[in-house]
Amino acid sequence: MVVFTQILGYAARQVSRNYLRGLFMDSLRLHVKGGVGGMGLPRFGGIGGRGGHVYLVAKEGETLKNLSSKLKVHKIIAGEGGNSSQTQLLGKLGEDMTIPVPPGVSVITDQGVKLGELNEPGSKLIVAKGGIGGCRETGFSGQKGEALHIHLDLKLIADACLVGFPNAGKSTLLKAVSRASPKIASYPFTTLRPHIGIMQYKDLRQISVADLPGLIEGAHVNIGMGHRFLKHVERTQLMIVVVDIQGFRLSPKHLRRNCLETIVLLNKELELYKPDLLNMPAILVVNKMDTENATEKLNEVKPLIKEYERTLATFSDEIRPEKAFVFEAVLPVALRERNVDEIKLLKEKVRTVLDLHAEKKAMKMRGEFPDSELIDKLKQETMQRIPTLV
Repeated sequence: MVVFTQILGYAARQVSRNYLRGLFMDSLRLHVKGGVGGMGLPRFGGIGGRGGHVYLVAKEGETLKNLSSKLKVHKIIAGEGGNSSQTQLLGKLGEDMTIPVPPGVSVITDQGVKLGELNEPGSKLIVAKGGIGGCRETGFSGQKGEALHIHLDLKLIADACLVGFPNAGKSTLLKAVSRASPKIASYPFTTLRPHIGIMQYKDLRQISVADLPGLIEGAHVNIGMGHRFLKHVERTQLMIVVVDIQGFRLSPKHLRRNCLETIVLLNKELELYKPDLLNMPAILVVNKMDTENATEKLNEVKPLIKEYERTLATFSDEIRPEKAFVFEAVLPVALRERNVDEIKLLKEKVRTVLDLHAEKKAMKMRGEFPDSELIDKLKQETMQRIPTLV
């Protein structure tokens, strides 16, 4: 006889994935309304006070989850303007409402109109204006303020982001190169929310790296968890594509994809979501080189990756992207071993690629177009310091 006790019942309950997803919030809908203008005073030509405005201001350390928890209802109304009186012909201005939001927020209306972005701490945006106070033109009646629903859409700001299928080693990489401590396990979708780690260098340079939940085939149409977090790639300057040398298989009912196929499928998913993402420089990290037959498999795939664009022509139309990754380097690693030289090499390569593309971007903005000889020279210098695929 088995007695189902309260303890067994507790053990049997599983935390829903919806709850786990709720630990991180990157979108919030609010109703904002400017204050009503105060009444004018026709007898003396008095003008009512303007209604208060609703502002959003970027504040370091703020989160959408924290903002949501502080608001009893997701409705924000600014103060009403003061009425004109015999003792105060100009009515008092209504109190403005200032709402703190995390940096990296885009503000979009229900109709899809983008009101602005708040990327830097301290930046401010007016989202609902208060109504004008009563005056001759309005018949001395205070006007209503603007009222609308807005979506706060957060896109994490980082220098680089980790992209790959589940269980490829993205979280292990982040932990190896920074002090971040994401959850690491041997099952898919260990990472349920983005993590940001900071890579520190001896000269005090810092580079931020975002670890996003793993993608799967169909992420661009919101299969799995990838589509929700793909938008965070847009605010980064470099993609670090992490793949398992042994390939990937989500479950027994899914096809096993080899290492090269996972690269092509990741390429395709990003293209289907937003083709412009493939203009971003990328580094390919081939992980788990400490596993069985890893060296042999790497030797097989090396020439195919080297001629990646030509290799794509051998794939079916179903999974072949039209626009290919442009890999600045291909680094085979065994992140689980925490090899100091491998980690140092990876960190230096990330820094070099970011600096090279930042310089090219700056020259373009100044109207200078670097000749191919200069670019080749820069690349040769970086290759001498940091070898790619060996």
